[in-house]
Amino acid sequence: MENGSLQTHFYFTLYSYHGDLRYMFLVIMLIVYFCILLLNISIILVVIKEKSLHEPMYIFISCLSINALYGTTGLFPRLSIDLVSDAHIISRPACFTQIYVIYSYAISEFTILSVMAYDRYVAICHPLHYHNIMTPTMTGLLIAGAFSWSFFWTTVCINITLNLPLCGREITRIYCSNWSVVRLSCVPTVSNNALGMFVAASSVFLPAGFILYTYVRILIVCRRSSSEFRGKALQTCLPHIITFVNYSLASFSFYCDILLNRFELNAIMNIVAVAFSLEFLFIPPLLNPLIYGLTLPEMRKKNPFLRYLPRAAMFSKQ
Repeated sequence: MENGSLQTHFYFTLYSYHGDLRYMFLVIMLIVYFCILLLNISIILVVIKEKSLHEPMYIFISCLSINALYGTTGLFPRLSIDLVSDAHIISRPACFTQIYVIYSYAISEFTILSVMAYDRYVAICHPLHYHNIMTPTMTGLLIAGAFSWSFFWTTVCINITLNLPLCGREITRIYCSNWSVVRLSCVPTVSNNALGMFVAASSVFLPAGFILYTYVRILIVCRRSSSEFRGKALQTCLPHIITFVNYSLASFSFYCDILLNRFELNAIMNIVAVAFSLEFLFIPPLLNPLIYGLTLPEMRKKNPFLRYLPRAAMFSKQ
């Protein structure tokens, strides 16, 4: 049995040689990554450049794009290397760095969506006090809190995993995940499992519950308001609702992958697990800038990459 302290690298076991087919996968992946970079960078630059978009709602949207760039950087460059390589080896520092980036991205997505929900709650339920509450200082504190929460809990989880003695090197995934490393432990991992459940509850269910609470309050206010007010509220809230539902479904797939990672899977189930593990790093970073760019008129008008795409007429009004 190997000494955990000597584990300097890991092997990805789900890659196999597919001849020229792997270059097709590489091209598809690069196209997706290029679109993610183009769309999200364009959102960030437009918000920075246009003074009319220097409002909390648009700043939070740009934070979603920053987080998308951060998270996908933890996957795509390494994935492109492994697709064309014959030796699918990753060093221990690179593996834990990848875990840190991907997991902090995943938690930050929920915390940023929670901050955005709070912003919409204040704007709709307390419109007269909005500018007194959502000051630049408050906006900065909310952004700092959203990212600090994810970085803190990811650091805690990674530190515990780093101290585990490992008795293997084979990771049955196409990128490093916390549980794929924990399962290599030579000792029981009850504390890791308990901490993982707590982090999931505090970083997923707590923000999701808060978001649902804000929308219940918004619906109560909208029921008592005019049809014009309800239309404006829907126009600003619907993109956030779509983004929240989209990421919640993607996150559910990610947690299905974590569950499947606890078992020995056949070839077919391994393909399903890979699809689950990639969805939350492919779909939200690609769709979020499209959702906001196409449904919010101000962002659409200012963004040269989205201006000429078909308008989402059911969400936006000229």
